[in-house]
Amino acid sequence: MQKALLAAAKINPILHVLRKRSDGYHDLAMLMQAVTLFDRITLTVNPGKGVEVVCPGLDLPDGADNIAARAAQALMAAAGQFFDVEIEIEKRIPVAAGLGGGSSDAATVLIGMNEMCCFGFEREELMRIGSRLGADVPFFVYGETAWATGIGDQLEPVGAMPSVWYVLVNPGIEVSTASVYGNLVLTSHVDLSRLRRFPKTIKELASWLHNDLEGVTMIQHPVLNDIKQQLASHGALGTLMSGSGPTVFGLFSNEEAAQTAAGLFSRESGWHAYVVQPLDQMM
Repeated sequence: MQKALLAAAKINPILHVLRKRSDGYHDLAMLMQAVTLFDRITLTVNPGKGVEVVCPGLDLPDGADNIAARAAQALMAAAGQFFDVEIEIEKRIPVAAGLGGGSSDAATVLIGMNEMCCFGFEREELMRIGSRLGADVPFFVYGETAWATGIGDQLEPVGAMPSVWYVLVNPGIEVSTASVYGNLVLTSHVDLSRLRRFPKTIKELASWLHNDLEGVTMIQHPVLNDIKQQLASHGALGTLMSGSGPTVFGLFSNEEAAQTAAGLFSRESGWHAYVVQPLDQMM
């Protein structure tokens, strides 16, 4: 059996770090939104027992070190049924970019194999399996724009968001998520009741863009502030770093403005800029 699926990237238009937990993680309050930038996952399932990951053109870990492989193994262990599984990943989402590409690949494997192998797990059970793989995996299984709390695994539907376009810029630098959180100083309390009043217009969304991690990452990598300024100079209504970085996105009201800005940015910087839209439903 073979099945091809798309694994979407995500951005965080709002990200507040609330507190450090006793287990070393942080409690978060954030808006998670999938966008139309995809990895392509091809799953091949046959009789046997084993998991192989193939990623043409990229040197990614395989076996137990690859989150997509671990997703397949965890799902089969939960079902008590085992197969020979090949996972081919055609990467378009930049690696380690704050866009959740690895987590999305893992969630896509969970959803795809659950269907192909007729395991019959409900979405909530797939989310529980995914939470043991990575904090962002449950969101991609959840499959829609969500307000996330806890470590990012407690999800609530948000409903209609403004129709916008984003320009994503990834400078290709390496950012240590552990280092970002390790250097974060929590200085204020957040009114969660206020945050649940989600923006209904593009202007509101632009004014609400917020990421507690941005200041830390930009101290370590000042080029990110340069990217924000360039996007603003090309007409972005608001700019923000996604997750722990290094991807920065600019907010635009229509596709023409976004495409123009992306073209100007790419010509000036030599970096690729992705033009994407929010994706309300992933699968």
